[in-house]
Amino acid sequence: MTRIVKIEKKILEKNDIVAARLREKFKSLGIAAINVMSSPGAGKTTLLANTINNLKGRLRIGVIAGDIATDHDAKMLEDAGAVWAVQINTGGRCHLEASMIEEALDGIPANVELLIIENIGNLVCPAGFDLGENFNVMLGALTEGADKPKKYPGMYRACSHLVINKTDLEDALGVTADSFEAEALQVNPALKIFRTSARNSNGLDLWCKWLVSVADGKG
Repeated sequence: MTRIVKIEKKILEKNDIVAARLREKFKSLGIAAINVMSSPGAGKTTLLANTINNLKGRLRIGVIAGDIATDHDAKMLEDAGAVWAVQINTGGRCHLEASMIEEALDGIPANVELLIIENIGNLVCPAGFDLGENFNVMLGALTEGADKPKKYPGMYRACSHLVINKTDLEDALGVTADSFEAEALQVNPALKIFRTSARNSNGLDLWCKWLVSVADGKG
């Protein structure tokens, strides 16, 4: 067991060195970065596509999309209006690491104001890896059930902001945004929370307003 702990510590220390380098690079380029995490199927890519489309002409957004395989998400977000999009395929790793982001940044255009890192759908590993971001955002969907924050507390404690998605399904699911929010705040009372529906764009304006403030350095 001691050997396993030492190996994990070494991996995270190496990641943190690269993340610090990334943070300085983002600052020098004038780019704000957010790391968006969720479980698979929470609606992350759909929400981000609607977000990018909504902010088209107001905010120049770049995207790094992480997945085990395929370039579906990067293409979808580029079609939605991202000024730059890169896909990272990990081939099996369940999270993005700072070194992957550093390599993907090669060629990022100077006009990007906000970089959205769409992490791999996973409720465990992504929380442990600093990517040089300004903010960690958790996206939780009502379809997961209101018990997820307490089952995966590490993810919710690692984030400053929570987006509760699929709020249009409250009646069908019997799960409310109020109950989800209450459970999340018990895990992390400091969370700032948005409620959205990626399908009908409810709540999108407040979320987009916050993203603009992040790009302006006021988030």
